[in-house]
Amino acid sequence: MIYVEDFVKFLQNNKINFFSGVPDSCLKLFTSYLDKFKKGKNLIATNEGSAVSLGIGYYLSTKKVPLIYMQNSGLGNAINPLISIAHKKVYSIPLLLMIGWRGSKHNHDEPQHQTKGKITPQLLKLLNVSYCVLRKKKDLIKLQKLIKKARHTKKTVACLIEKNVLKKRKKYLNKIDNKYNISREIFISEFLRLIPHNTRIISTTGYTSRELAQIRNEKKLLKGKDFYMVGGMGHSSMVSLGYSLHSNKQVVCLDGDGSLLMHFGSLRNIAYYANPNLKHILLNNDAHESVGGQVTSASGIDFKSLVRSLGYKNYFKILHNKEINLILKKFLRSKGPSFLEVFISQGTLDNLLRINNLIKIKDQFMK
Repeated sequence: MIYVEDFVKFLQNNKINFFSGVPDSCLKLFTSYLDKFKKGKNLIATNEGSAVSLGIGYYLSTKKVPLIYMQNSGLGNAINPLISIAHKKVYSIPLLLMIGWRGSKHNHDEPQHQTKGKITPQLLKLLNVSYCVLRKKKDLIKLQKLIKKARHTKKTVACLIEKNVLKKRKKYLNKIDNKYNISREIFISEFLRLIPHNTRIISTTGYTSRELAQIRNEKKLLKGKDFYMVGGMGHSSMVSLGYSLHSNKQVVCLDGDGSLLMHFGSLRNIAYYANPNLKHILLNNDAHESVGGQVTSASGIDFKSLVRSLGYKNYFKILHNKEINLILKKFLRSKGPSFLEVFISQGTLDNLLRINNLIKIKDQFMK
C-alpha cells in the first residue's frame, strides 16, 4: 500500500513536476489528486502517444524529466513516440512512465486485461525500458534509483502499479457536476425499444457496453445484435465503419466522448467512406467516468459544425428526456452517415455486471 499523498510528495522531492497521460482505474486516486495542481502542470491527453509527445516537448524546453501516466492497455498507443523519438538510439530523451498494471499475475481480471497484463513486462523489456513494480512504500527506493538513472543515461524508465496499491488519506475523487438530466440507462433503454429489427450495435468500452448488455438482458429488449468493445478504447467507430461497408443492415456505433477524442481522425474517415446505413451516437458527459471522472473537455466542442464540415450528412442533438423519442426516431430514419450527440449525466447502474464469454458474443453477432 502506498498513500497517494506520500507518492506525489516523493515525486516532487525527486524534481518530477510535470504530468500528462490518460486516466486509468488503477491510478484514479493519483490522477484525481493531480486535479489540485495549477493549469499546465497536469495535462490530460486524448491518447497515450500524445501524452508521451507532450512530455518530450516539456523536456526539450526545460531539461526536466516528466511523468507520463497510462493504463498498460494504452502502452501500445505510446510505442511509436517512445521508439521513434524518445529512444536512447534516436533522440535519447528521459521520461518516467507510470503504468496501471491491469491483468497482472497477482490480479484476476477481464480477458482483454489478462492478455495485455501478461505481456506488459515483456513489452517494456523490448522497448529497453527499465522498470520496477510498486506495491509498498519501501519500493519507492527502487523508483528513486530509476529516476536518477533516467536523468543520467537519458533513457525512459517506468513503474508498474497494480490495482488497489494506491490508497488515500482524504477523498480526492472528482465531484460530480451533472449539467444534464438524461441518464445513460434511460437513453439506452429507449434506444433499444425504437431500433429496427436486426440493427447491429457496436458499443464503446467502459460503462456504455456494460450498461447496454445489462439493460438488454434485464428488460428483454431483444431487437438487434450487439458487439461490445470491452477493450480497444477509441476504436469502436472504425470497427463500426468496417462492418457497415460490408453489410446491408443498419449499423449504430454507441460512442463516448473520451473514446471519440482518442482517435479523432476517425470522424473524417467515417464521413468520407460511410454508406447511408451507418449511424454514430456520442454519449457525451465530458468525463472519463469509469476511471475516476476526470474531465475530457469534450463539452466545449461544437460537434454540429465539426461533423458537418467533415462530411456527415446529418447532425442531431438531445439535451432533455422529453426529446429522446422524437429525435431518436428522426435520427434512425435518416440516411447516414448521421451523428447524434446526447448529453448525459454521470452515474451508472447499481451492481453493474462485467461482460464475459467474448467469443460467444462475437459468434452471435456474426450469425
